[in-house]
Amino acid sequence: MKILSNLITFTILLCMCSTVHAQYTDVINSNRPGASQSAFSVGTKVLQFEVGPYMIKEKRGLYPKYEVSGYGVDFAAHYGFWKEALEFNIQGTFQKDTQTYTSLEDVEIERANFKNLNIGAKYLVYDPHKNKEDKPNLYSYHANNGFKWSSLLPAVSVAAGVNYDIKDSPYTAPTVEGLSYRGVVITQNNFSGGWVFITNFMLDRIGSEQTDFQYILTLTHSFDPKWVIFGETQGIKSEFYADNLFRFGGGYLLNKNLQLDTALTFNTKNTPAVMSLNFGASYRLDRHKDKNKPDNGTSAEEQGERKSRSQNADKRKKKKKNTNFDED
Repeated sequence: MKILSNLITFTILLCMCSTVHAQYTDVINSNRPGASQSAFSVGTKVLQFEVGPYMIKEKRGLYPKYEVSGYGVDFAAHYGFWKEALEFNIQGTFQKDTQTYTSLEDVEIERANFKNLNIGAKYLVYDPHKNKEDKPNLYSYHANNGFKWSSLLPAVSVAAGVNYDIKDSPYTAPTVEGLSYRGVVITQNNFSGGWVFITNFMLDRIGSEQTDFQYILTLTHSFDPKWVIFGETQGIKSEFYADNLFRFGGGYLLNKNLQLDTALTFNTKNTPAVMSLNFGASYRLDRHKDKNKPDNGTSAEEQGERKSRSQNADKRKKKKKNTNFDED
């Protein structure tokens, strides 16, 4: 519990001491495609859902030899609360599969459980573009489209959370159960030309007998307002499991609140060899309001009300004028 209290205290201090603001976007800012988390939150009063069903195949070539065939779903929900830079989230993966040990007589084991389930929060610590206007240079094409050294400074976020593992889960070490903790450091570089580079460095299941270290490096490129492609590598290291995974795929923005995506995941070893294909979607309920935006009475509703009042006043004046003419 001491580790949990330290994580909570650290997050609260960041929220109290920092005045940085996340960059709310007019279109959905999904963590998909890919497994990494972006540095920016979804924005206050934004509720965002992300889901990705997948099919998986695993094959171990060394003793004990086995094959795994099944399916699962990645899911997440994010909500921006109190500050633009802060979000709360729940993330997890549920998988159902059949593990077949191959020997003189095959042995099949039906498995179904959460591979991970986490509740936590993320906070944007540093945004290099805060209070900076990127004005175009009217006299230099190169200055507008060339490399900018300032883009090497990444946005930085921290995240903390609590895991829950069910006893005797086939996807964790035998002694792992109950609560454990997670800490993540996230960086994000937004380069010109639609390139974005994200890193995640994570210690997972802190306080259990299976502390995992993970890193995820993700490079995305949007070559069109609707389309994005990405490549990603994920490293996992613990006494229970170690792997290096590679992911490639893309996403399509159907509208400003809905994104579809797909990705292929594989590795390069045979202990076991992994192949997975997923299809995902991200959707948000956007109730965001910019607190810093002045209320100058230019909203569509207010303009419509003023127009209606103006038209009614003109009608009354015209009617009065016609009445006076008839009396004369």
